[in-house]
Amino acid sequence: MAEKRYFVHPSSHIESGASIGDGTEIWHFCRVMSHARIGRDCSVGQNVFIDRNVIIGDNVKIQNNVSVYEGVTLEDDVFVGTSAVFTNVLAPRARFPRTHASGFQKTLVRRGATIGANATIGCGTTVGVCAFVGPGAVLTRDAPDHALMMGVPARVAGWTCACGRKIVFNERNSARCTSCRRDYVRRGGQVREKQ
Repeated sequence: MAEKRYFVHPSSHIESGASIGDGTEIWHFCRVMSHARIGRDCSVGQNVFIDRNVIIGDNVKIQNNVSVYEGVTLEDDVFVGTSAVFTNVLAPRARFPRTHASGFQKTLVRRGATIGANATIGCGTTVGVCAFVGPGAVLTRDAPDHALMMGVPARVAGWTCACGRKIVFNERNSARCTSCRRDYVRRGGQVREKQ
């Protein structure tokens, strides 16, 4: 039998069929359902629920009290703040349960994105590369790459660097991060890092 190269606190429960990558740490009172896939070097905080068939990339940080439901994919380097909420059904009804995979909407959180504490991510949305959904925001539509999304419902309130700092564009639609010195260009409401 191969030695486990990840840590699971004794108070947590991992169902058979779940896959956990090397270097990952799963802390107190968590539950990981069957067929969930968690990548390498992740940190899963206290009281986190990870549903079946969820896909979590490498180096993902999930803070306390988060439920990641079926239909959600978190790519590499995603940060999910304390008590953030994911949904997976557009029109839930107690009388008409949608408890099978075909009734679940897909939600994708792209590489390097941040979900702030107490934010709500509506199902069927995509959070773009290095986007930042602010604390308490309610995301009801896609967040573009590098967008800072704030409010209820969340709207673009600015732009963020890959390092997480806010960037400000000049009249030529270019910007340089004052922290890490990355350069960006904005065209038609889309932001990309200059290569």
